[in-house]
Amino acid sequence: MRAIDFHVHLPTPDWIDGSMAGYVEAAEAYFRSSVERQSLDELAAKYRALDVRAVLLAWDAETATGRPRVPNETVATAIAEHPDAFTGIGSVDPHKDSAVDEVARIAELGLRGVKFHPSLQAFAPDDERYWPVFQACERHGLLALFHTGTSGIGARQPGGQGIRLDYAHPLKLDSVAAAFPQLTVVAAHFGWPWHMDLIAMALHKTNVYIDISGWSPKRIPAEVIRELRGRLSSQFVWGSDFPFIAPDRCLAELDELDLALPALLHDNAARVLRL
Repeated sequence: MRAIDFHVHLPTPDWIDGSMAGYVEAAEAYFRSSVERQSLDELAAKYRALDVRAVLLAWDAETATGRPRVPNETVATAIAEHPDAFTGIGSVDPHKDSAVDEVARIAELGLRGVKFHPSLQAFAPDDERYWPVFQACERHGLLALFHTGTSGIGARQPGGQGIRLDYAHPLKLDSVAAAFPQLTVVAAHFGWPWHMDLIAMALHKTNVYIDISGWSPKRIPAEVIRELRGRLSSQFVWGSDFPFIAPDRCLAELDELDLALPALLHDNAARVLRL
């Protein structure tokens, strides 16, 4: 297996035209690419051809957005049907009374972590009201993947479609990583424009990892590349953010930049995902 793509949304019409309806157009303009719709069988074939395993993400922001979730069971079923091509991370809406129980359910399904999107879910990770959810992740051996930084969803729209970026400031994860030292905290999209704050956190706390998904590798800031090659080489993971950015494009650019490093592409992700 050449690589593990740490950040893959389900590119099915149910997600794109259901949960993401009204957001997709802004995201397409932000990423300057069309969102590609595919069946799970087609997605599995794409990743097999690349010799890459996709980490599929569930989705639950029902309380804040009123939009339908992508159930954790959907991701688990996809993995069962294509175990050579997929592994997965579940999702929990932290506002729901069932959130802690849902973390246990994610572990029962054999998923490897829990994805949180503070901006879309409208919650601050450093608010201790939500910490029982993170405590449950730690207890069940599940990593916690957080969207950090700006968002293509809602970008360049009036009011950003009501999406608050401050919820996704990476410093809101610092107290979480400190309080739960056995919890692997993965900050997606390296927290731009607050990437230096995230780098400082990762240098301070070995349980903080940085995901470079959602960016063309050619556009990743030099400060991030320097740490990826150097002191933090064991704490970075690669992801594409498909269907917003294609994995083959990312891999080609990483090759061109001499960044197709085994630790980045495979080893670090395999370790934290327990593959």
